[in-house]
Amino acid sequence: MQHDMKGMDHSQRSHDDMDMANMDHHDMSHMDMSDMDMDMGDGHMMHMGNLKRKFWVSLILTIPVILMSPMMGMTLPFQLVFPGSDWVVAILGTILFFYGGAPFFSGAKAEIQMKQPAMMTLISMGVGVAYIYSIYAVIANNLFHVTPTVNNFFWELSTLIVIMLLGHWIEMNTVMNAGSAVDALGKLLPQEAHVVDDQGQVTDVKLSDLQVGQIVSVRAGEQIPADAKIITGSSDINESLVTGESKAIRKSTGDTIIGGSVNGTGTFTAKVTGTGDSGYLAQVMALIKDAKHAKSKSENLADRVAGWLFYAALFAGILAFIVWLTVANLAVALPVAVAVFVIACPHALGLAVPLVVSRSTALAAQNGLLIRNRTAMEQVNQLKYALMDKTGTLTMGEFKVNHLISLDTNHTEAEILDLMASLENGSSHPLATGILTAAKAQQLSLTPAEDTHQETGLGQFGTIAGTTYGVVSVNYLDQHQLAYDHDQFTRLAGEGNSISYLVASDQVLGLVAQGDQIKPAAAKLVASLKKQGITPVMLTGDNQETAAKVAAAVGIDEVQARLLPEDKERLVQQYQKTGKVLFIGDGVNDAPSLARADIGMAIGSGTDVAIESADIILVSSDPADVIQFLDLARATHRKMTENLWWGAGYNLIAIPLAAGVLAPLGFMLDPMVGAIVMSLSTVIVAINAMTLKIKDVA
Repeated sequence: MQHDMKGMDHSQRSHDDMDMANMDHHDMSHMDMSDMDMDMGDGHMMHMGNLKRKFWVSLILTIPVILMSPMMGMTLPFQLVFPGSDWVVAILGTILFFYGGAPFFSGAKAEIQMKQPAMMTLISMGVGVAYIYSIYAVIANNLFHVTPTVNNFFWELSTLIVIMLLGHWIEMNTVMNAGSAVDALGKLLPQEAHVVDDQGQVTDVKLSDLQVGQIVSVRAGEQIPADAKIITGSSDINESLVTGESKAIRKSTGDTIIGGSVNGTGTFTAKVTGTGDSGYLAQVMALIKDAKHAKSKSENLADRVAGWLFYAALFAGILAFIVWLTVANLAVALPVAVAVFVIACPHALGLAVPLVVSRSTALAAQNGLLIRNRTAMEQVNQLKYALMDKTGTLTMGEFKVNHLISLDTNHTEAEILDLMASLENGSSHPLATGILTAAKAQQLSLTPAEDTHQETGLGQFGTIAGTTYGVVSVNYLDQHQLAYDHDQFTRLAGEGNSISYLVASDQVLGLVAQGDQIKPAAAKLVASLKKQGITPVMLTGDNQETAAKVAAAVGIDEVQARLLPEDKERLVQQYQKTGKVLFIGDGVNDAPSLARADIGMAIGSGTDVAIESADIILVSSDPADVIQFLDLARATHRKMTENLWWGAGYNLIAIPLAAGVLAPLGFMLDPMVGAIVMSLSTVIVAINAMTLKIKDVA
């Protein structure tokens, strides 16, 4: 394997990453969900508290309107009629129109300014026409005493506004409930942390006051207050509510722990590495927040469909008005045109996609699938290739030194290992970890290296006691035409080893050969991809022999080895010429490929992921989670399609019926029936979205 393709310390993050999660964990655990905002259309934001208040006020105003206003001219048994009742209804209806309808009008204004009429425009058209016609009816009936009496639409207007506000409130509640599984991550954190000072004294401090670098004591059964690294002690840590890992994981000195996970029976001290905006849970919150606010292609499609329906309703309404004015009179033509506009409101269509996506986002978060880019969910059915890295994706990424060989008579094997470990000291690269583990086992005293640096895809370099050394891959030897035993390399690599060489002054001094283990679920992943018609391809910086052995073990036929990061990105583009590409990598040095692919999937443990480049993050590093994501994405797509049909299908049928296409047969669809059917379609899409269960991704 090209030694330093993954030499970057995964714990290092850019400033932009930190900006994504600017919420303190302590604040997250006390989040008031009533403060949540929601995009009502093309950037117009509706405050959750305002929407809730508007709904209840509108509902209160609607009750007397229902009691005093006839439903399509029919006097109801409970109807209250008294002198001036029409004017009372008109006043209440006016308040409802301007107060309850305000969110829709603001959204429509934004859509029109963008010259993209969509759902808010269609809704505004419906309630706007109903209001204007109703005011006309009240004036005509009470001031001009026209005959026959003109039926007003205040009953329909008020109920439509309330239904639409209720629908949006349901949507926002659904979004919040969908996010509650992730919001609950903030609540996993304790209220206080046990901070240990330099004298060993323990003081309880508020979590919001906890600082990176402080030492905390974690007692048996307690929740871990922040991301940290264990200094003394050990315990079994339950990370299931954080990472989705079902079994407790043994953690000891030097291991990292995640804030929010639960300590077992042991007691230990740990140094805080991340809290507030730098902690894992805050980043999870930021990821899900971004996912909820990202407009997916299906949502854009829903907006386009609403735009088409707007024009269709406008055309049908005007055409119906002209036809009925010709064959009948204004008293008939105007109510028919109004009916077309009123029943065209596509509330169900507006809810069709957001409810499903919110639900699937929650299910994904509960199972360690962090969806950063929601459009990725919609690419799955078109996937043709799954390109994947080897180390850490298909293999454990936990290397063990199998062979340590000195190739220079002036250096013993222990000295070779000491020099290599000194160069790699502090690195989190899997190969470096294997070397350091071997050096620790031999109790070697490492010599500090100076001016350490990396050459991407080639090796780690530094100066020790005045001599420049490098821990390099075979690529480096070939590029610099350094002599080495090719037969020896082929033999060791053929055993499944990754080879790293120690060089100095253009001389090869020694080598280590390290073996990795294939993940148990890797073969299952490959088999599942093939079954779904997706071609798996291994792209790796490792040597061809090792790559071929791993590929054969898991069932991959196409292998591209000895690649630099830019080579992987180039191959992603090459495969994209013939189909959609999923790329699965470690999310750091694979970042260019993750960003380039149609779906970039970072497979890594929690804090070790590059959230700025991947669309999907698999927290538990289990290849089986890729299968789970694909299944969830397909189930989500099915629900989206079903809901879009429910939402759009209602309009496609109701608009021509309201226009009177069946009038010759004696059937006319009035706005009251249309409003009822519309509300039922809204309920149906909401229920259908909530039926997306975790069993769908099992």
